[in-house]
Amino acid sequence: MEYIFRILRFDPKKDESPYFQDFSYESVEKTSVLEALMDIRNDQDGALSLRYSCREAICGSCAMVINGNFDLACRTNLDSLKSSLVVVEPLPNLDIQKDLVVDMDPFWEALQKIEPYLHGEKIESTEGHLVDDHDMDRIFQFVNCIMCGSCYAACPVASRDERYLGPAALAKLFRFVRDPRDIRPFANWSRVNTEAGVWGCDTIFACNEACPKDVRPADGIEALRRKMVVEKIKSLFRLGR
Repeated sequence: MEYIFRILRFDPKKDESPYFQDFSYESVEKTSVLEALMDIRNDQDGALSLRYSCREAICGSCAMVINGNFDLACRTNLDSLKSSLVVVEPLPNLDIQKDLVVDMDPFWEALQKIEPYLHGEKIESTEGHLVDDHDMDRIFQFVNCIMCGSCYAACPVASRDERYLGPAALAKLFRFVRDPRDIRPFANWSRVNTEAGVWGCDTIFACNEACPKDVRPADGIEALRRKMVVEKIKSLFRLGR
């Protein structure tokens, strides 16, 4: 089947503004959007820039907008699309470095601010730290995050407020706060109790719809809000108010 790939192109070093360029592509077997883009780059335009790595929907590198939907190019097959016109755009809310490659620094900087690692007790390496399956089931969906940035790119708050940490970082924070092995104090993670944190979310669930792994970041943000309210009530009772 013959497809028309309409790809957004932009090289900030020489282009005044982004523009679309069409490429004709013929698929003779089951082909992913990523494989088609690689063929177009190899056979038609070697200057086309895109980001990818594992090709198995694990690394998240090839996240982009395909026919208006956020998805991973490596797992989106051409025969699953409803049109022979394939419109491919880079993730929004992030500056374009070249063509389909965006600057992920704001995403990674937000992630670093929530300290995305276990704050656990020191134990002997031979002991390990066993966790009940029931406890892990509660955070399993958030463990599935592959940090592709799709939720951040789809978030309307991130598009208008550069201070906002974004859904991926906040959901990742809940993943660690809810982990029974994590002992970070409330004062440590309550720093997101701000408009740039959990209260900045518009709760329109665009991040849930954009996530290719069904992590549902908005669920984590809502859970963080509830946990903060509970912790605040506990602190007031301890103070005798």
